[in-house]
Amino acid sequence: MGRHREYDVDKVLDATLCVFWRKGYEGTSYADLTEAAGVERPALYSAFGNKEALFRRVLDRYQERFMNHIPEALGMPTAREAARHILFSSVELNTRSPEQAGCLGINGSVAGSDESEPVRQALIDFRAAGETQLRERFVRAKAEGDLPPHANPEALAAFLMAVMHGMAVQAKAGFSREMLEAVAEQALSAVPGGGAAPA
Repeated sequence: MGRHREYDVDKVLDATLCVFWRKGYEGTSYADLTEAAGVERPALYSAFGNKEALFRRVLDRYQERFMNHIPEALGMPTAREAARHILFSSVELNTRSPEQAGCLGINGSVAGSDESEPVRQALIDFRAAGETQLRERFVRAKAEGDLPPHANPEALAAFLMAVMHGMAVQAKAGFSREMLEAVAEQALSAVPGGGAAPA
């Protein structure tokens, strides 16, 4: 009691993030987590609570460390540039390491048991937040005249999210970066607008 922790919380989060990213929530056991973190199970319980609470901390860390491309994309001058940045950055994220292929938010969503329902809902909320930001960016683009009057910002955001989710699954299945970039380019051809900043 009152004993100083003998491990670095940030290192534990990074180590367990890698495991959840590779195996998904349901596929990750406490043995996997303790082995990766180099701490005993009671220490993990003490620091983070249960597996779900640890995963939620890991999801926050993932967003903080690996999802910078979303705010970057939202700041691009045109909707088409925003779409290009988010698509190609997603390809880079999904293929940067064979050990962490795909996306934590997609890999982690393979959660089928009743006990995993809160995690599944957290991942739905995580992805929905990104889609909302993208939709709002496209609404602004339409108001500025960057997107044509017939453009549907809601459908466009949902389309790009569907493509990114699909690319994450394909990356996990071993698709090459070159093939996923070709997919991203094909998807970009469906985004209206010329790519030049509106007057």
